Amino acid sequence: MRYFGPERKCGTQPGAEGGRWEGAVTARTIGLTGTGVIGSGWAVRALARGHDVVAWDPAGDAEDRLRAAVERAWPSATRLGLFPGADPARLRWAGSPEEVAANADWVQESAPEDEGVKRSLLGRLDAAAEPATVIASSSSGLLPSRLADGLSHPERLLIGHPFNPVYLLPLVEVVPGEATAEDAVAAAMAHYDDLVMYPLLVRNEVEGYLSDRLQEALWRENLHLVNDGAATTAELDDSIVYGPGLRWAAMGTNLTFHLAGGEGGMRHMLGQFGPALKLPWTRLEAPELTGDLIEAMASGCEDQAGGRSIAELERQRDDCLLAVMRALRPSGIGAGRIVAEREARILAAKASTEAEPWTPGTKIAAPLSLYSAVVEPDWVDYNGHMTEWAFLAVFGWASDALFRYLGIDEAYRDGGHSYYTVETHLNHQQEASLGEPLRVTTQVLGSDAKRLHIFHAMYRDGERVCTGEQMLVHVDTAAGRSAQLLEGPAVAVAAVTEAHASMPVPPQAGRRMSIDARRPAN
Repeated sequence: MRYFGPERKCGTQPGAEGGRWEGAVTARTIGLTGTGVIGSGWAVRALARGHDVVAWDPAGDAEDRLRAAVERAWPSATRLGLFPGADPARLRWAGSPEEVAANADWVQESAPEDEGVKRSLLGRLDAAAEPATVIASSSSGLLPSRLADGLSHPERLLIGHPFNPVYLLPLVEVVPGEATAEDAVAAAMAHYDDLVMYPLLVRNEVEGYLSDRLQEALWRENLHLVNDGAATTAELDDSIVYGPGLRWAAMGTNLTFHLAGGEGGMRHMLGQFGPALKLPWTRLEAPELTGDLIEAMASGCEDQAGGRSIAELERQRDDCLLAVMRALRPSGIGAGRIVAEREARILAAKASTEAEPWTPGTKIAAPLSLYSAVVEPDWVDYNGHMTEWAFLAVFGWASDALFRYLGIDEAYRDGGHSYYTVETHLNHQQEASLGEPLRVTTQVLGSDAKRLHIFHAMYRDGERVCTGEQMLVHVDTAAGRSAQLLEGPAVAVAAVTEAHASMPVPPQAGRRMSIDARRPAN
């Protein structure tokens, strides 16, 4: 039996050593049953990837709630990055779970965390789906073997446990059951990798899986400290936000404690602090949820919210998550690596849909139009306009799109060659504001075996906003010095240079800055 899965070459763990994504995957139809917080998060994630979504939920107002949830989350998904074809309009509502299963390439069940409810729904999905279609449950702790019991095709059921908000956080725990086929696991790893997530294979079927087991221990201790009157909800959150939470964004508990041991690492740390484990500091058995404890927890969190609505808190959470993830991007650590990979995949997907890499004989546009974007919230400064570094970032992505057009991609860079920017001139002509669409054209002004002189022009609805002139030098990255282009890109650069030779040189090109006392500023 061959299970559906994106065509890709991968290791045992996509995104880990030895496994990498190798190309764009054609649009698929993702089926969703259960459209609450988790189900709607899955919808946004799949739609942002450029896939179709067919969804169902038994609640009478479920469709309206799902579409509203997608609309609320779409700005955050946009800031993370949208693939070509990403559109909320690709969401279709189904009249039954059977209709979802019959029309989907992948089925994700996100019903309430009730074994009976899930087993009943999974039975209906199993009866309607093609035998080769994998069915994944978003359960946060139930055993897949129990959920698969009684299904006609238990070999295609597994757990795909995400984390809220699903459309931003990359982790998804993949938990196979006793009957789950290896092909289904491989398809799941490839599917979640296609959604640019971090699929973590849970090798042993245990209740609560991995991440929730760790979170549960912290949660129980949290309840005890509030119940004992030792701290408020705000004080406990502060103890994480300003300390270990910042470390956890890049390193888990184990590597963090390994560093706590200094040069001796974890071995020294355990020798020094291990005896403290016998002290009665923690109480892992949960306290009784009395009315007083529930009131203390609820009122404490309401005080922390300070009148902010759930929607406002969600927006702030998304803003903070995106900021942390992007802050980690240059280091290539944790979620930052996934963000960088998402950006690379989006550029590659755009290249395949907007302008495929040049091949000999292919007509070359003059100028090239290879990159477009929308002004994001964190690009805007206190004046309400797009800030200078954001203009530079957009032109940087436009240059990257040009490189891909010339055949300079990840494989080329992995081979030890790349272009480095040595000089950039920006000329601002108009302001750009939040949400406005931007399009960049690129003209090659000149080139030789090592140098590339290019000119970008940024437009908003046909009006030129800014221009960027760049000089780049091709380098041998291992040697750290300039080097001649390799044959493939060299032919492409020569062809584009020739195609653009008859274009007039933009008046902004080669400008210098000076103050002419005879011409006062307007």
